Amino acid sequence: RRGTRVRGSTGNRAAAVSQSGASLAALAVKFAERQRSAHCLLVKEHQVREGANTAHPPRRTLFVLNVPPYCGPDSLSRLFSRCGHVQSVDICDKRGSGEKKDKLTSKFFDHKALKGFQVAYVVFRKPAAVQAAKALSQEGPLLISTESHPVKTGISKWITSYEASIVNPKELKAEVDAYMQDYDKKMAEEEAKAAKEEGVPDEEGWVKVTRKGRKPGLPRTEAANLRVLEKEKQKRARKELLNFYAWQHREAKREHIAQLRKKFEEDKQRIALMRAQRKFWPY
Repeated sequence: RRGTRVRGSTGNRAAAVSQSGASLAALAVKFAERQRSAHCLLVKEHQVREGANTAHPPRRTLFVLNVPPYCGPDSLSRLFSRCGHVQSVDICDKRGSGEKKDKLTSKFFDHKALKGFQVAYVVFRKPAAVQAAKALSQEGPLLISTESHPVKTGISKWITSYEASIVNPKELKAEVDAYMQDYDKKMAEEEAKAAKEEGVPDEEGWVKVTRKGRKPGLPRTEAANLRVLEKEKQKRARKELLNFYAWQHREAKREHIAQLRKKFEEDKQRIALMRAQRKFWPY
């Protein structure tokens, strides 16, 4: 049921989840041997609509809730490997974000830092492993962090995250150069394709016309920026010619002061008229 609040020990939480009629199973885990209280991972079989384009196949995918931010894919893979061969583990910030997407190959860009508790999709090779993983809720707390594969938490995790955030300039330059080479190759292919199709009518007899010549068309934003710069240049030139001599500069100042005094007198008359009409209340 929605809104059910679960408190108490691990056994009470598992009983409460089962009594609520939900298909979630509470799996108790520990991240250290000296840890007194266990952490609950809620697991169930991942179900999707028929024909849905997803990277997590049904009947072979275990949906895991309440995954701590310091529990990575390797930790979950080691935990559920006792149930069967684990093909992949995907951790997302929320449910429903596990659809098929282009895998990011960049090490430095397009990486979103996940914060808070997350959800995970564990894909097994055989469907029987999903049921075996749900049956782990009947066992006692399972230890995830071991001496050979420790899960870093606290200060050690912060230090590791800081060290990982330091960028290697050589690797970054190599990745940027590779990206620019692919981009230049793609643009060259598009230009060659456009040049090949230029002047050739399509199936309906239409001919695609492009603007080329001595002055090829610029993007709209670039053309607008050039017009603004040209206006500023003309304005600056007129100002320089206007105040070229010292006496012109003095006359301009004197005229400006005269305009300010004239406007001041007009404002005084307007305020006096408003006071006479009792439409002005200063206090």
